Amino acid sequence: MMRVGLGIDVHAFAAPEDGRRLVLGGVEIPSDRGLLGHSDADVLAHAVTDALLGAAGLEDIGHYFPDTDERYRDADSIGLLREVRALVGESWEVSNVDSVVVCERPKIRDHREAMRANLAAALGVDEPRVGVRGTTTERLGFVGRGEGVAAQAVCLLERR
Repeated sequence: MMRVGLGIDVHAFAAPEDGRRLVLGGVEIPSDRGLLGHSDADVLAHAVTDALLGAAGLEDIGHYFPDTDERYRDADSIGLLREVRALVGESWEVSNVDSVVVCERPKIRDHREAMRANLAAALGVDEPRVGVRGTTTERLGFVGRGEGVAAQAVCLLERR
């Protein structure tokens, strides 16, 4: 048996004076602005987490890690992904994950391999099973105006 899940996440940029770090796929990327969020606001890790949850037929990320719970303030989203992988259980194998980060800036090209490594480690799979790509919106919409970052991910699970 195989199951597919889709995850999407969006976060707005914080003001530079807020001092937020920009974290994507567990990698801190040099930037004058980070993303707003209760956790570290890692849109890529959140999209992958929701894709994994969806493939397993479980609730969304907010159900397990609500933004009203202070335990998750500034939480490491790669750590949350590890928790969800454990929740999904060993009866499901992660066949692959593919993801896209949508932003005008920063360019993620130089950070993709580290992102893949972090996501693969959290999922307990080899790096070739995890794809990370970047794209822009050609300056259209909130992403194009530099107001935030979005990510999408798909996950394929196979019953062991």
